[in-house]
Amino acid sequence: MYLTIEETADFLSIPKTKISALVLQGRIRAIHDGERYLINKEQFTTHFDQVDKYRQMIIDYLNEPIPEDIDVKDED
Repeated sequence: MYLTIEETADFLSIPKTKISALVLQGRIRAIHDGERYLINKEQFTTHFDQVDKYRQMIIDYLNEPIPEDIDVKDED
């Protein structure tokens, strides 16, 4: 499914000017049909998958219990 720059900006919650700049820099792949740029929506699925994977890694890391240190001695 192809989106215009405005639709892509709404989809990614990024300003239209930023999307335009990324397209012109070649960081977002797009097709120019003579009047406007069309952006394939599927190229963002890998990005969202990686963000979800990274978020889950952070949650797992933060929820991991701290192991007891074997060098700690209880001295009263």
